[in-house]
Amino acid sequence: MHRTAAPAVAVADPPVAVRDLVKVYGDVRAVDGISFDLRAGEITALLGGNGAGKTTTISMLMGLVTPTAGSIRIFGTDLARNRHEALARMNFESPYVDIPMRLTVRQNLEIFGRLYGVRDLRRRIGEVASSLRIEQLLDRGYGKLSAGQKTRASLAKALLNGPDLLLLDEPTASLDPDTADWVRETLELYCRTHAATIILASHNMAEVERLAARVIMMESGRITADSTPAGLIAKFGRDNLEEVFLDIARSRTRTPVAADGQDQP
Repeated sequence: MHRTAAPAVAVADPPVAVRDLVKVYGDVRAVDGISFDLRAGEITALLGGNGAGKTTTISMLMGLVTPTAGSIRIFGTDLARNRHEALARMNFESPYVDIPMRLTVRQNLEIFGRLYGVRDLRRRIGEVASSLRIEQLLDRGYGKLSAGQKTRASLAKALLNGPDLLLLDEPTASLDPDTADWVRETLELYCRTHAATIILASHNMAEVERLAARVIMMESGRITADSTPAGLIAKFGRDNLEEVFLDIARSRTRTPVAADGQDQP
């Protein structure tokens, strides 16, 4: 009896696909052949001590640094060949990167909104301002805001274009506990409701344990661990993620990593 073959089912590209990524500065291999895929609707923490290669990796994902070798695909788009197409679906937030101080919050959002080609910009600014509770700050100079207010304004900039990929560098640094908790809740809600892919860089391991579904740890430009927070804690036999981080950063423990970046059993 002749059977008709079932039609092939197209497999969607992962939001982020990194393959054999290398960055060399002179004699230093800042990133040494790392590979990983990221999933939609998930927060992944990218961790590492000073010199681990974390910042260089994030800079390459943002298109700010050109890889020496390897490839980065963002939503199926080759970042090296179609950078602007990929960047339109991304955004970035860090308390260490200020937006123009002399402009008001509204003026900053208008400028960034035009750069990202946000439609119906006035309405979108109103939506973001309302969700982040910064309506009363819109016409205030960014440079006159408190640290917590600046964080909310910067987060408004980062969410303005409704990014499918959001990169966060220490998003709650220097914030009081209440504001920091509010920012974490906002990020969790955005990830869940927008099926966004979020990459988190943080030295706050309690924050990572709360937010991240997955942790990628780097040392000397390589991935040394890749699992869930609970999985890493169990694998390294520690009480919390901070102890795991210290073990890896201080080179006291080594765990083999499979070719696809996941920990071997």
